[in-house]
Amino acid sequence: MKKDLHPSWYPEATVVCACGNTWKTGATVPEIRTDICSACHPFYTGEQRIVDTEGQVDRFLKRLQIRDTRRAEAEARTASLTAPDAPISEFDIGKRYITILSENGINVVADFIAKLESGGDEALLEIPGIGRKVVSDLKKMLRARGYELPKAAEATE
Repeated sequence: MKKDLHPSWYPEATVVCACGNTWKTGATVPEIRTDICSACHPFYTGEQRIVDTEGQVDRFLKRLQIRDTRRAEAEARTASLTAPDAPISEFDIGKRYITILSENGINVVADFIAKLESGGDEALLEIPGIGRKVVSDLKKMLRARGYELPKAAEATE
């Protein structure tokens, strides 16, 4: 058998509970600290009390607060993506088309949607240099971001 393989044995090891109760037992460490013993456990005492070890409740409440903060930030980001005052230049439709739309008074998403509501796709197709592909692509990009387009504009696609 190998020498010094087993840990040291302490026949008079002290067990100390958080409630203050102590007793002696045999163990491989000289002192054992515990949170609950038979003197303070609700099953043995008949009392019901909350034992908050190392602020577990506080840590849980902090996690909830962090979760709520992250949710609010995500909702704010989503709201900024679907803001009606978002410029058309944010969408990848090409600089030429952005310039043409801007020259015709369509600078933000609200202008584009208003034009769709007033005359549908036909009102946009009347603009020289704007074709069905550009209108279709821009409508798809708007829907992908979460914008709601007029029903008549969706049916013509």
